[in-house]
Amino acid sequence: MHSDQTLIDRTLAGESEAFGELVRRHQDRLFGSLSHLLGSVHDAADVAQDAFVLAYRNLNRFRGQSAFYSWLFRIAYNAAVNHQRRHRRKSQSLDGRREDLGDEPVDGRSSSDPASGIHTDERTRIVREALEELGDDYRNALILKEIEGLPYEEIASVMNCPVGTVRSRIHRARHELRDKLTRVLKPSDL
Repeated sequence: MHSDQTLIDRTLAGESEAFGELVRRHQDRLFGSLSHLLGSVHDAADVAQDAFVLAYRNLNRFRGQSAFYSWLFRIAYNAAVNHQRRHRRKSQSLDGRREDLGDEPVDGRSSSDPASGIHTDERTRIVREALEELGDDYRNALILKEIEGLPYEEIASVMNCPVGTVRSRIHRARHELRDKLTRVLKPSDL
């Protein structure tokens, strides 16, 4: 298996199939990250495709100061932010959200009580809706930290802001999310 840098060098030398290997190597992770950020598998697919096209066009600007995926993710993140600005989220039914997300909430507990699964589905919906109500900068920082597991420094690079700003946004996002959830969930549900 070739390194990302080898594939980049081969692509820049005119071997377009080498870029295809980079796409195959990173597309699933990028798509998953964008799905969380955008809340829609359809939007994530569009933005991921745009990001790969932009990366291909600008591959000669990749300097190797970070991992290729970090550079690609930064391009995708910027494309996602632009997409969010163009297409402000509209409220829609739970069925519409499930279709957008491409999944159904799953109750990992084994229980013979059907109400248990309903309770979990409702809680999942409430958390998703509360997360969507956060401002884009707060929601995106929180998702990058809590769902994607990126370190603060990498989030700062992706979001093009100081690490202190990232820490502040994540702190504020957690606080706002907790406030929103305590208004609608019982303490035992948190």
